[in-house]
Amino acid sequence: MTASARAVDLAVAAARAAADRKAEEIIALDVSEQLVLTDVFVIASGTNERQVAAIVDAVEEALHKLDAKPLRREGKGEGRWVLIDFGDVVVHVQHAEDRVYYALERLWKDCPVIELPADVVAGADAE
Repeated sequence: MTASARAVDLAVAAARAAADRKAEEIIALDVSEQLVLTDVFVIASGTNERQVAAIVDAVEEALHKLDAKPLRREGKGEGRWVLIDFGDVVVHVQHAEDRVYYALERLWKDCPVIELPADVVAGADAE
């Protein structure tokens, strides 16, 4: 079983919104084979707490336009690691230091990477 088309669409929208806020190292992982609760993890980094909050706000706004409402949000007050659960997609926005420490990509390394559009990858890499 692979991630649903809806989950991939939401993941791309979340990644694009994160890239618009200059998020770094944006990746989408198809976790549908490993987890029953969700299809895709989107992981992005911010360089400080303010940027993490801005990325989270942009992601929530973008997915709201696609009729996806967060079921749960954790960590926004601290601004270090914010988890937003949209059901089909779970978005992790982490402070760059926490991203290195927790290494979610390593934990989920057996899951396929969802290819993101070139503009998302280019936008995340642009300075």
